[in-house]
Amino acid sequence: MLVRSPPRVLCLGMCAHDCVYQVDAIPATPTKILATSYAECGGGMAANASVAVARLGGAAHYWGRCGDDPLGDRIVADLSAEGVDTRNVRRLRGVVSPSAAILVQHGGERLVCAYNDPALDHDASWLPLAEIPSFDAVLADVRWPAGAAAVLDAARSAGKPAIFDGDIGPRDALLDLAARATHAIFSEMGLRHATGIADLTDALVALASLQVTCVGVTLGARGFAWLEADRVRYAEPPHIVAVDTLAAGDVFHGALTMALAEGNDLATAAAFANAAAALKCTRFGGRRGTPSRAEVQALLDGAQP
Repeated sequence: MLVRSPPRVLCLGMCAHDCVYQVDAIPATPTKILATSYAECGGGMAANASVAVARLGGAAHYWGRCGDDPLGDRIVADLSAEGVDTRNVRRLRGVVSPSAAILVQHGGERLVCAYNDPALDHDASWLPLAEIPSFDAVLADVRWPAGAAAVLDAARSAGKPAIFDGDIGPRDALLDLAARATHAIFSEMGLRHATGIADLTDALVALASLQVTCVGVTLGARGFAWLEADRVRYAEPPHIVAVDTLAAGDVFHGALTMALAEGNDLATAAAFANAAAALKCTRFGGRRGTPSRAEVQALLDGAQP
């Protein structure tokens, strides 16, 4: 890995507060079950990614929106406690801050029930886009399309890596934001939803017309795949025993953005991000399990997690 002074990384999009319950199995029918463990932590795609950047040694900035309620106070305080710069979090009067109740079954898979207040303002005109050239890379998720479009456009205009986290969302927004990015990195479900194509290789090829630097897809336990010179390349993750996959994709995106901000090539960045996401999966508690830079480096060097 190339290493220099801590890169400045901006993450824009969703923040939330998560209540996480570990269960023996996620029920398929209505019933009552008892959890075996419980944790509360911050959540949200971009917010989780910003914490990953901070723990991995970057200068992390989070831009987003939440309510002016006590839950919003906690969301912002949790990010600030991780060393994330939260000066550009917009607090909206009378809005309920985003939250989620999450069941995590043994083996790591999860069921997420999230609430986003429809009154959450979509206005992006307040964003301080003049600051974008000062960042080494930006990451935007699909949860706030207007904000993501503004930041991705500004980053590309400034010649900065502009990474898009393409999870499940409106198809038009997924395709529009992917085209604005330099690196469009989808989840499997997000990629299928955006393209309407079941085969992941065919789906990646179908997006080659976007003419971005990279179109890729996170594959969970199978790692990461991306299109390079009309050929699909794969980066396999370290072998681990998964305990909790919650926030693993967010950690991957944060770590990938961090590595690209440091000037690494995509293959090196993907290996780094795979290791960070794998370590997160070995720990229960969503964002709480985000690893440090030393832990990721140790895993890359061959130490067992």
